[in-house]
Amino acid sequence: MFRGFLVAVTFGIFAPVTQAGEYTFVVQPILPAEQTKEAFLPLTQYLSRQTGHDIKLVTSINFLSYWETMKKNTQYDLVLDAAHLTAYRVKRMGYNVLAKRADAVSYTLVTGENADVLEPEELIGKSIASIGSPSLGMLRVEEMFPNPLRQPVIIEVNNSVDSIKKVIEGKAVGAMVPTPLVGQYPQLITVTTTEQVPHTAISASSSVPADVQNAIRKALLDASKTEAGQQMLSAINFPSFEAATNEQYNGYESLLEGVWGY
Repeated sequence: MFRGFLVAVTFGIFAPVTQAGEYTFVVQPILPAEQTKEAFLPLTQYLSRQTGHDIKLVTSINFLSYWETMKKNTQYDLVLDAAHLTAYRVKRMGYNVLAKRADAVSYTLVTGENADVLEPEELIGKSIASIGSPSLGMLRVEEMFPNPLRQPVIIEVNNSVDSIKKVIEGKAVGAMVPTPLVGQYPQLITVTTTEQVPHTAISASSSVPADVQNAIRKALLDASKTEAGQQMLSAINFPSFEAATNEQYNGYESLLEGVWGY
């Protein structure tokens, strides 16, 4: 056995292990930047402890800034993002899906309590607040109102919380927001909910070494099995992470067709 070990060392059979490094981790700007930091810092801290690498959480002020930075493909090592942008990076930039949040996700068109709106068509010519393109929410609005002559008035905001505030404050009639947020605001009335897509996924740039990707994947998939992982999941309000593949997101990049810069 010892002789076998010497042979392995001599001929380099053991795969090299990447030294501890620093990697940026960005989360899609659905929430305000400060709320994003508060919500997801437990995740990057957990990954740093579990992998021995320094995983740095970074934020973006809005989707336009996020989209422009993403296209440069130089500043985001790890990304927690929606299906369409995950698929875009896999197809165009060589990213690799490591794991996804369990289940699927949809978007919901909501109004205030006194809007008296039953169908999306009743919002033609009226105001809808949404995060700007290429957020999945805005793309769903565009799908819902394809006729350029029969459109709502779009009020662009930096995050979904601002969308909801616009409705509650009477500054917009409707808003398109991630469905999980709706239950947090009893003042909102659901008009319609879109079809579900695979939930947000964590993907890694090709610049992240394979062994680092594997360590992060293992930490995510094992999270629900350990006390530290369970505490992290509770802190970020995720049920768990589950295995995911690049193929699982294939095709969702087509939602970006027509978006400037695609």
